[in-house]
Amino acid sequence: MTFGKLLKTTRLLADLSQEDMAEKTHLSRSTVSRLENDRMELKAADLVRWLQATQLHDVAAATTAIVAGVDLAALAQMLTAVVGGFIRFI
Repeated sequence: MTFGKLLKTTRLLADLSQEDMAEKTHLSRSTVSRLENDRMELKAADLVRWLQATQLHDVAAATTAIVAGVDLAALAQMLTAVVGGFIRFI
């Protein structure tokens, strides 16, 4: 699985330059570029720092679920059933 496009999109959504992202993630600017262009393998620790730097928590949760191999459709269905049951209970 490649993450380059996701990394670049999240960086741009957070209005961060590659230099800003490098500083926030303790990576070099060239490493940020290589990650965004899928020319370098993404390490889990780098992904966590990247998502923390962008503060896009919904993207972070979805990415974590994908990396962990969670079926997002099944998770959404389960949560809908739980929340729907909770709402009916109230």
